[in-house]
Amino acid sequence: MSDDASDPKTDGGSASQSTPDEPEELENLPLEWDEPENNRKAPSERASVSQRAEKDDDRKLVTGEAKYTADYETQFPDLAHAAVVRSEIPHGYVTDVDTEAAEQMEGVHAVLTPWSEEVPDRKYTSAGQSYPEPSPWDMQILNEHVRYVGDPIVAIAADEPETAEAAADAVEISYEEEEFVLDPEEAYDEDAPRLFDEDEVENKIVGHDYERNRMASIGGEVGDAAAAFESDDLNVHETEWETIRQSHANVEKHTTLAYTNEDDRKVLVTSTQVPNHTRRQLSDLFDIPLRDIQVTKPRVGGGFGGKQAMVVEPIPLALSLAIDRPVIYEASRKEEFGAMRSRHPMKVRARSAVTDDGEIEALELRALSNTGAYGSHGMTVAGNVGSKPLPLYSKVPNVNFEADIVHTNTPQTGAMRGYGAPQGTLALEGHLDEVARDLDLDPIELRENHYMEVGDIDEIAGMMGGEGAERRIRSCGLDECIARGKEAIGYDDIEQPDEEHLHRGIGMALSAQGTGVAGDELGAAQMMMNEDGSFHLQVGGVDIGTGADTAFNQIASEVLGCDEKDIVIKSSDTDVTPFDYGAYASSTTYISGAAVKKAAEDAKERILEWGSRMLEESVENLDTADGKVVSSETGDSVTLEEIGYESVYGDDEREQILGKGTHSTEESPPPFAAQFADVTVDERTGEFEVNKLVVGVDCGVAINPGMAEGQVEGANHMSYEMATCEGVTIDDDGHAEVTDFDEYGFPTATESPPIEAILVETHEPTGPFGAKSVAEVPTNTVPPALSNAIREAVGVRVTEMPITSEKIAEALDD
Repeated sequence: MSDDASDPKTDGGSASQSTPDEPEELENLPLEWDEPENNRKAPSERASVSQRAEKDDDRKLVTGEAKYTADYETQFPDLAHAAVVRSEIPHGYVTDVDTEAAEQMEGVHAVLTPWSEEVPDRKYTSAGQSYPEPSPWDMQILNEHVRYVGDPIVAIAADEPETAEAAADAVEISYEEEEFVLDPEEAYDEDAPRLFDEDEVENKIVGHDYERNRMASIGGEVGDAAAAFESDDLNVHETEWETIRQSHANVEKHTTLAYTNEDDRKVLVTSTQVPNHTRRQLSDLFDIPLRDIQVTKPRVGGGFGGKQAMVVEPIPLALSLAIDRPVIYEASRKEEFGAMRSRHPMKVRARSAVTDDGEIEALELRALSNTGAYGSHGMTVAGNVGSKPLPLYSKVPNVNFEADIVHTNTPQTGAMRGYGAPQGTLALEGHLDEVARDLDLDPIELRENHYMEVGDIDEIAGMMGGEGAERRIRSCGLDECIARGKEAIGYDDIEQPDEEHLHRGIGMALSAQGTGVAGDELGAAQMMMNEDGSFHLQVGGVDIGTGADTAFNQIASEVLGCDEKDIVIKSSDTDVTPFDYGAYASSTTYISGAAVKKAAEDAKERILEWGSRMLEESVENLDTADGKVVSSETGDSVTLEEIGYESVYGDDEREQILGKGTHSTEESPPPFAAQFADVTVDERTGEFEVNKLVVGVDCGVAINPGMAEGQVEGANHMSYEMATCEGVTIDDDGHAEVTDFDEYGFPTATESPPIEAILVETHEPTGPFGAKSVAEVPTNTVPPALSNAIREAVGVRVTEMPITSEKIAEALDD
């Protein structure tokens, strides 16, 4: 890590305000940022931030003391268990449901069908996004019109889970089967089976055409890409790429416990990334006042975007309301793979127009996204295919992006780590590598001549956001990410194996992401001081296993000058903690952490005021450190405990010291990554071994370097899975061919290559203590880097994920 907290090359803080040739309308995007004085600290001055503090729930996790949703069932002696009967056909209408045998089973309390009065007959979207939701309202809790194998039809509540499952098996369903379509290109044909009639969906997104199964058609442009592609003076290159249907593969399955408390309020304990969004959605769906719903999140055993949706919550709530008892629903592993959510499989075409000496005049990405049976997150994920990778090359004057989002009779897709950027990054970074080889150029130099630098105006990120959506780049460590990545992988010193049939190659890829959703986030926090000088931190930000609670404590501790152990955190309970949009879009540290910092600063202001009274010194001379308020003039001090007791028990005046903070912003600074993959390929069989993965990541200031490195390694492993795993495949009858972990085939620890995570420290002036995001950007880069490495090793290109020895061998034979 760099020891210089204000390096002008990576920082932006000491660079000039603007350049003479910038248009006047961009004056509202100054390079210099008016950040608080305490936001910029050299590493040697940081007491809590940048320290490798132990993740606060690590010991509870390894000892089994951490409580997940399912652990709460012991608190309810009258708890009922839910089971769901799901469609066995990919498309059709339910004509009859015979529930008699199920209802007569001892211990069965409710069997709900699409026609039950307890089931709201209302459309909704499951996507946990801001209000109003950008996804179409096309779902119902239980379905008469089924659109994929796994669509829920019947919900059952029984005393024991085994009884509920037996009752589900006893339900007999009759269908009127319809023709179905599984391939997105076929689904778009005008003669394809139609999934939705106009009255079956509420969709305000532009470009939808349900006669052709198109949920949306979106796009944007900077400059005039079409003219560049028509120029006779430029080389036009075109490649096509395809990605897999990847599962989140969470250790903890989707689980929700719903009940009515003694105040007649509806309470849901649920494994979710978005408690406040879920509360709002349930309120609308069930027509229950928002005040009468409480959503609380315990420990979450993995989210990765799969729980950024109201996936299962409506079913146990409907059952609980029907039988007036607590109900828990824990999805099966088969349901996780076939009926919950997955990454959108896509086909992406990349084009470029380039001069002979490597000047890129135009870039274009065109995506066809398979959104599955429903449109949750369909438009926003597809938009990120262009709006995340393309802005990396901000110096390219002409850029075009188009995407069609198409329904098929396949399982639902949704949010997943990277959120469209992995698909777009594969296409763009693989394409640029091929361009460099076609023109006999160095692939790194080709990129370096066009990618972002501090001071650049990024117009491409705003090409679909309308006027005013551009952003200024105030921090960028790409140069150092590349340099350190090259050194770690041995880029310039590669040695070929002695065996003539083995060939070694190194491939690389770059990536940019976002940090939150510009103009569409909100985090809030409250800091309450106890009389012994300790604190209770209440924050709406959601820790889904990332260590967010630990990072929040470190941020608050840095501001208050107290020990992290003196801060008790409570997060993600809609009754108790302040509002927050939730854990998605790499926003938690940047948005929620900034709210925590503001709350701590608000509390500190009052602490210093009380310290001033007790020390009889001016506030300007005082600061907090080591659990005290200390005078810089006299060295005198008063402990936080003494202030705590004086403030609540004092003779002349009393005060509960509270600090409050909320944060929202129009900014979304990109983190950056440089990925390197070292591979050895056997030209006889196509078999390959990944020797090492190295990824350098500019995440601004790492609040907790150990946790940040863990996020990078985990994201890179997920990216490696996307490159080498078949994902969730669908057979010709629409059934998911994966029902359990042992069938999924993701690489285990012993099957994965070594991953080296390199943190490159810059300073992002808009983030708390200079931080920006880290958790998603390394998810994007292994597929293109590995494809590029194989191209370097044996001269063939694999463009359809996963990369397999069979595909390499076939390409070599051709």
